[in-house]
Amino acid sequence: MAKSVKYSLFLDESCHLQKDKSNVMSIGFIKVLDEGYDQIKNELKQLKMKHGIPHEYKWNTCSNTKKDFYIELIDYFFTSSLSFRTIVVKYKNHLDHDQFNQGSHDNFYYKMVFYLLHNQYINPLKAEYRVYLDIKDTRGREKIAKIREVFENLHFGRSPFKHFQHIRSHESELIQLADFLIGAVTYKSRGQQNKPGASPIKCFIVEYLEQKSGYSLDEGTEPWEEKFNIFDHQPKKKS
Repeated sequence: MAKSVKYSLFLDESCHLQKDKSNVMSIGFIKVLDEGYDQIKNELKQLKMKHGIPHEYKWNTCSNTKKDFYIELIDYFFTSSLSFRTIVVKYKNHLDHDQFNQGSHDNFYYKMVFYLLHNQYINPLKAEYRVYLDIKDTRGREKIAKIREVFENLHFGRSPFKHFQHIRSHESELIQLADFLIGAVTYKSRGQQNKPGASPIKCFIVEYLEQKSGYSLDEGTEPWEEKFNIFDHQPKKKS
């Protein structure tokens, strides 16, 4: 029997709460082959140190003084074996939880995680996945248990998703990269670059990502896009 290919998925979210200020939410991950994980992690750490960043970086704290770092980080992603996938939910106010999600925003969240991850199982190679999620709230264990249950039921107890674990973003170079890319996609999808006082550095990052990926960050990519995949989900307006 052929040996399973093993991957790790580092998952993060943006504006995922039901009643936050944004009408757009995103959830996505960075995928890395386990065999090359240590090297990639170390190279990302070295890149940060080269630019004088010994700590965690986040989309929300992007600074023009680190412009060269963001350029090198994006270049590194597109030349590496890493891949990125995100689901962008636009018009969050259109979500009809009573009709489609048993009245619960949490149920909708679980559905988004399911569709985000299930895409990775449709793979010509037999693969196993370990999923690491950024800690967002005190209900993390409950959410992980529910996600694991969904996949075990779907695959009759033989889910390819072998391990789910919460980690803190400052402990993971890949969670930080996921936060950065998801932040850029969400920023463009919210139309922030067209608003008064738009951040010049964030606008630059969006434009540079669009140049490197060949896609507009506020639109979906082809479903089969493997390197930089965006699924644009627009809920039907409530009747």
